[in-house]
Amino acid sequence: MKKILKNHKLVRTLTELRGNPRACIYTEPLWGLSVNLCLPYATVYMLAFGMSDTEVGIVSSIYMFSQMISAFLAGPVVDRMGRRKSTALFDFLSWSVPCLIWAISRNFWYFVVAALFNGLAKIPAVSWDCLLVEDAPKDSITYLYSLELIATNLSALFAPISSVLVSRLTLVPALRILYMNAFIVMTVKLLLLYRFSTETKVGRARQEATRGRPLGILLSGYRNAVHKIRASRGTVFSIIISIVVEITSMLGSTFWQIIVSRRIGVPDELLPVFPMARNIVSIILFFTVIWRIRQTNMKVPLYAGFLSSILGCVLLISVKSTDFWGYLILSVSIIFEELGGSMLFTLRESLVAINADPEERSNILAILQTIVMLVSVPFGYIGGFLSDIDRTLPFVLTIVLLLVGILATFLHYRRNPRTAESTGGMDS
Repeated sequence: MKKILKNHKLVRTLTELRGNPRACIYTEPLWGLSVNLCLPYATVYMLAFGMSDTEVGIVSSIYMFSQMISAFLAGPVVDRMGRRKSTALFDFLSWSVPCLIWAISRNFWYFVVAALFNGLAKIPAVSWDCLLVEDAPKDSITYLYSLELIATNLSALFAPISSVLVSRLTLVPALRILYMNAFIVMTVKLLLLYRFSTETKVGRARQEATRGRPLGILLSGYRNAVHKIRASRGTVFSIIISIVVEITSMLGSTFWQIIVSRRIGVPDELLPVFPMARNIVSIILFFTVIWRIRQTNMKVPLYAGFLSSILGCVLLISVKSTDFWGYLILSVSIIFEELGGSMLFTLRESLVAINADPEERSNILAILQTIVMLVSVPFGYIGGFLSDIDRTLPFVLTIVLLLVGILATFLHYRRNPRTAESTGGMDS
């Protein structure tokens, strides 16, 4: 068993990491000791201050709007500052600062301000991606994104901390402590990443090329990136998949806690148990299923990811109580949701990284993120409005969007049959 594990492709990739990929992946587990401890309660924490489902949705839309603006500026900012410095600065502004605001929140407006800061996360999302992959072998990209999600999911080991605090202190006092802890740990994380990383080769070249040039001139450089996006069917397809995955992920992360807590009736102190189970399932899936996805063919894995997510939503909205069968169906729904979500996350990131022109990577990623956020902005409010009517409706909307993803995948591979090989996209 030890020999098998040692020879596993993901384990070998992890142990062979060097330079920036190692710094990026090795610091990712700190998410589990910081923000991820708060996520199981993030939405019900808002409800505890008297906010309605619609107001929660508005905050989500404001967050998306802020992401859209920061995504648009990300390319020039990341090129001028460099991947390393922009990751450190904007990680602090988009994560450390909001955690402080959440820790002292009193009403709707605190969450609005925090959402505006949190939306700046699209800048370090671009710079961190560049830092991760630009100096890495191209054939390891899918494995790197798998390792990223595994590292993030290690938060499962610490989920009981949230549950114990909430059961002893009640929801609001416990979350104030957890958010203050998140501020400290996230700040340590970004400092460690800055210390053990270096600017990438492409990053240094882009810094030199943009030195002393006004922001307006740099933004005009998007025209070349837009041309390259339009000329690449793979990149256009990547944008469509990213939009579907982003919106469905946002709806799930925002309204899952509400439907489970307020409709099904799961007690607040038990909420972290489900993300803990979700993360454990995700890690198991990465080592048994998802690592087999091949970059040369992603058609069948995309279909499988969408269908698995749809089945998870159908099972979730069928649960109406917390009896034995209710908990059993809820647990099964989490397995399918996590399988689908993990596959789609890995495939989305890999599609973007593989299809983006290396010389225009930061600009292409920035434009992609801007488009994704622009389309996604209304869906926070739409989801909140639907949830106020019936708390199953955001997940009905999710199913519809996932079906759109299946249709987009079918059309793409029908027009580009050479990208779909008979192997089905998995290593045997």
